Amino acid sequence: MLEGKAIVRETDMPDAMKSHAMELAYQALDLHEVADCQSIAHYIKQNFDKCYGPAWHCVVGTDFGSCITHLCGSFIFFRVEMMEFLVFKDGKDVSQSKEEAVGVLHKAA
Repeated sequence: MLEGKAIVRETDMPDAMKSHAMELAYQALDLHEVADCQSIAHYIKQNFDKCYGPAWHCVVGTDFGSCITHLCGSFIFFRVEMMEFLVFKDGKDVSQSKEEAVGVLHKAA
């Protein structure tokens, strides 16, 4: 496991959720090889979906960029030694079907 302390670069999450994200990152690093970024991200995403509802995304790696939109109060970007973690929730209502969402876009145009 990476032993370094997490350094939060940017967040708008409540403190409890922020702590949970970092705790899950440490758990994932204990359970998976450090090089297995996909499994680490999947572990964090599944746990966030279970605890806070669906539509969470997680990106883990050592060198990546991003340009995302997210729901207010659902974003964190932090680093543990050389590993970076981006966790965010996207979408208004995941119960809304794809057709309904597309229909909303067509109505607005």
